[in-house]
Amino acid sequence: MSAAVLVPVRDGEGRTVDFTVRAGNHVRAAEWLESSAACTGRRLLEVQPGAAAGGLIDALSEVLDRGHVLESYAVDYTEQRADGLHRTQLLYDAASCGGHVLVTWRPARNRTELLSLDAQYIASMGWGTWDLLSGKATWSEGMSSIFRTETGRTLSLAELCDAVLLEDVWRFGKLLTGLLDGEEPPGAEIRFSVGGEVLTLHLVGHSVIARDGLPWALHLIARDLSAQVRSRQRLAVTRLRTERLAEEAAAERRVASVLREALLPTHSTALAEIGLAVAAAYLPSESEAIGGDWYKCRRLPDGRVLAAIGDASGHGLGAVARMAQQRHALAGLAHAPGTDAGQLTTWLNELLCADPSAETATGIIGHIDAERTLRWACAGHPAPLLLRDGQASVLGTEHRGPLFGLMPGHAYATADVQLRPDDLLLLYTDGMVERRGEDITVGINALLAAFETCGGLAAQEALDRIMSRYAVEDHEDDTCLFVLSLE
Repeated sequence: MSAAVLVPVRDGEGRTVDFTVRAGNHVRAAEWLESSAACTGRRLLEVQPGAAAGGLIDALSEVLDRGHVLESYAVDYTEQRADGLHRTQLLYDAASCGGHVLVTWRPARNRTELLSLDAQYIASMGWGTWDLLSGKATWSEGMSSIFRTETGRTLSLAELCDAVLLEDVWRFGKLLTGLLDGEEPPGAEIRFSVGGEVLTLHLVGHSVIARDGLPWALHLIARDLSAQVRSRQRLAVTRLRTERLAEEAAAERRVASVLREALLPTHSTALAEIGLAVAAAYLPSESEAIGGDWYKCRRLPDGRVLAAIGDASGHGLGAVARMAQQRHALAGLAHAPGTDAGQLTTWLNELLCADPSAETATGIIGHIDAERTLRWACAGHPAPLLLRDGQASVLGTEHRGPLFGLMPGHAYATADVQLRPDDLLLLYTDGMVERRGEDITVGINALLAAFETCGGLAAQEALDRIMSRYAVEDHEDDTCLFVLSLE
């Protein structure tokens, strides 16, 4: 046992900040530690720098200032030396003596015991032995750590049973019965109530059987699985929540898809009677999100043909609902006598601007009259494409106005295009040409090239050919498009 007499070193306010070794013996508590005799005249924190982290200076100050006796004060002592990192656990005893401190220290454990403690800590495990004859229990420090008891304080088997959750008593009883019968049953997960917290322990064990066949001792090894169990529970909750959200999203897509199908128009025979053919398609994005893309093409009572396409912002049922509102609003406004495409576009914009719950949208609204003149207005939407004599082109957009719902009071202008027999007109939403990180003109040029291969085809044939050029994964956003052909 190492021993030394220490003299306090105080700061300007009288607080003890260190000690000087006045005298000591030649015993070394560990081979790599110096003896206290070799440290005479030096500071304690100089010869034992690792003691600072263990609170030893404060503990020795209490001994000096208040007359307390220090008994088996444990310091987990780690020190970096020239030959590497060394570690040991030291137990200190100390008492005051005429203004000095007489202190002794000794190793608490050897290296094997320290490695055992580390293993118990890392694996969150411990073990205990119960002598069934004397009732005495012996626990490892890992077991005491699991059950939150002081070192040396153990629980009897009866106290251990009392800590088991009621629902797991039968399982714990089955394990103990098997062990006491001399069996070695497989481990069991048992829940215990410890300090108001529920712990899940995996228990394995065996019994020591005397020559008369009766057990006289019981060994149990416990591993604390509480953190893993809580993690599994959180994962299960997250998985259920994810599955529920996926089911809700799928249900929303189904409802939105059915609603969309009910809202999008069928192709009227009234158009065919005046030499117009229409083919249309709605293409969802790769994520299958249902959006607010829509189109409308029908013959009006005054003989003109209303041709319109739009894109309400967003996805899901909200976007479908906004799409329905805009489409139905246009259907009602279009029957007002004497209105042109510019007026319809202006009125629809006013409706969206006046609705605080509405969001922005884009659209093209046009009329085709008896002379096959297309008069159209544009609210921030990609311009239609025209295929004539094998050459595809983008209609001019000098008259284009702002998005719907953005500028109240804006009067939208129109442009005229004289259509000819065998012309193909393609209207589409921006999901057809927009790609992340790519200029929109690249997408428009690609669509022009695909459209240019449709010369001489009917409307449905042209639409099928265009769609064959695009895979589902090409669409980052949903899109709607329709082709109109003139005979």
